[in-house]
Amino acid sequence: MTLALVGGRIVDPLSGGERTGDILVADGRIVDAAEGPIERIDCTGCIVMAGAIDIHAHIAGGLVNTARLLLPEYHRAHQPRPAQTPLATLGWTTWQTGTLYAQMGFTLVVEPAMGPSSSLHAHLEMADIPIIDRAGLVVLGNDDFLMSLLRDGASAAELDDYLAWQVSAAGALGVKCINAGGSAAFKSNMRRFGLDDVVPDYGVTSRQIVKALQGSVDRLGIAHPLHVHCNNLGMPGDGAAAAAATMEAAEGLPMHLAHIQFYGYGTDGRRGFSSAARQLAEIVNARPELSVDIGQVMFGQTVTISSDELRQFAGRDLARPRKSVILDGDANGGGAVPMHYRAADFYNAMQWAIGLELFLMIEDPWRCFFTTDHPNGAPFTAYPDLFALLMSHDLRCQWLERLPKGVRARTALKDMTREYTLEEVAIMTRAAPARLLGLRDRGHLRAGARADIAVYRPQDDRAAMFAQARLVLKDGLPVVRDGQVVATPRGRTLRLETPRDPAMLRRLERFYDQRYGLPLRYFEVSDGALGGDVLEVVR
Repeated sequence: MTLALVGGRIVDPLSGGERTGDILVADGRIVDAAEGPIERIDCTGCIVMAGAIDIHAHIAGGLVNTARLLLPEYHRAHQPRPAQTPLATLGWTTWQTGTLYAQMGFTLVVEPAMGPSSSLHAHLEMADIPIIDRAGLVVLGNDDFLMSLLRDGASAAELDDYLAWQVSAAGALGVKCINAGGSAAFKSNMRRFGLDDVVPDYGVTSRQIVKALQGSVDRLGIAHPLHVHCNNLGMPGDGAAAAAATMEAAEGLPMHLAHIQFYGYGTDGRRGFSSAARQLAEIVNARPELSVDIGQVMFGQTVTISSDELRQFAGRDLARPRKSVILDGDANGGGAVPMHYRAADFYNAMQWAIGLELFLMIEDPWRCFFTTDHPNGAPFTAYPDLFALLMSHDLRCQWLERLPKGVRARTALKDMTREYTLEEVAIMTRAAPARLLGLRDRGHLRAGARADIAVYRPQDDRAAMFAQARLVLKDGLPVVRDGQVVATPRGRTLRLETPRDPAMLRRLERFYDQRYGLPLRYFEVSDGALGGDVLEVVR
C-alpha cells in the first residue's frame, strides 16, 4: 500500500525550503511515483517535516539506570519490587522514552556516552526502546590503553587502529571525549584539571588527548567529528576559558563541542556569576570547522548524569534533593546528582538565559544543535517549550518578567529580537543533525529518504504544536495519530564497521587478558547478543 500525504506545507531545507505539495511513501521510503492502491491522508494546512533527530540525549546505560534508582519517587514505576524487573519497568522506562519522543515527532536519538566496557549494557537498553532508531558514541580519552599509547609515542596508524577497533567493537556511530584525562587525574586525587594540565603517571595533557582523538576520527573518515565534553564544566570563568581554548585548538579540523551552555559562565557582578555567551558565540561564528549543541537549562526537577566524575564529585553539594552517587570505574567513572532548577534562583535563572543567548547569538543553524543534554539541563519533554521560546521574542520577555531583577539586568535577552523560523527549526533538528552524523537518507523529504515524517497542526501556541504531532510515520508506518501512539515497531541501532587491524587485535587481546582476565570478545557488541536484527551498519 502506498501512502500519500496530500496538500501539506512541506518544510524541507534540503529541498529548497517551504512549499505546498504531496509526499508519496512506499516500502518505507519516500518515492516520486508508485503503482497500485493509494491511501490518501489529507494534510492541508498542516506542517510536514522529516522526523526529528536528537544528537545528544542520555537515554541508556549504567548512569541512566543509576539515576532511576537514585530517584524512584519521581517515576510512575515507583512501587514494590515486582518478581521480574526487565529494563522496561525501571524508572523513566525505556518504553516511555520511545513513545514520548515519537509523540513529538522524533525518530532518531543519539546516546552520547557509551563506556567501552559497558557498551553491551547500553545496547541492550537501547534495543528495548520502541519506535525510534538509536545510535551511540563510544567514550575514549581516559582509558589506560589510549593514554599509554600517547605516553609511549605511538604512531598515528596505531592510534587509528585502536580507535577503529573501539568504534566497531562498541557498535558506535562516533567517538566522545569527556574531560580528556580528567577522570584519570581524579583517581590520582586531582580536583581541578584544565586543558594543559598533565595526567599523573602518563605525562600527557588533556589537549594532547583531544588532538590525538580528533585527528584519528578525521583520518578514519568517521562522519561525526570528535564529540567533546570540555574541561571545567560549570566553573565560572575557568569553564569558559577551557571551552574557548578547546575551540581554538580545533585548528581547521572538524570538532563538535557538547552542551556549551554549561561553559558559558563569566565571573562579573557581586555574585561572581555572569554570562560569557557572547565570547563563545563569537568563536563559533568565526570558525566554520566547529559545531556545538547547547544543553539548555529549563526550570523544574531533573537529575544530572555524567561520566565526568571529577565535576560530578565537585557538584554533589548542589544536589536537590540531597543525595547523589559517584562511581569510580575503569576509564571514565561518573555520577548522578539530582538538580532542581528554580526560576527564583539567580544562578539557575542565569543558566536559562545563557542557553537562550547562545541559541540566538550563534548565527548558523547548520552548526548549532538543539539539546537540553537530557536529563542534565532538562528532560527531553521540555523541548516543545524551548521551541516556543526560540520562535517568540514576546514569549521570552514574558518568561523574563518572572525572573529575579538581577537576572533581567544581566542578560541581553530582552534586546535580542531574533525569532527562529520553521525552516531554521527544521535545519537544527532534521537536516543538520543528519548531515553531522553522515546519514544521507534522513533529515529530508526527497525521494529515496526513509519515510520518517512528522506532521503538525499549526497553532499560535508553538509548544502545544510541537508537543503532540498530528501524524508521525516511522519507515512509512503510522506510529502516532493525533498525538497518540498507535504502533510500537522495534527500531534499529545505527553503527559503523571500522576496519580491525590483526596486529592491534593481538595487542588488545593481551591487554584485556592481563588487565581483566577476560577474553577480548566479551567487550564486543554483536547482533546475536541483542536477540535479533537490531544493529544496522551505516555505509
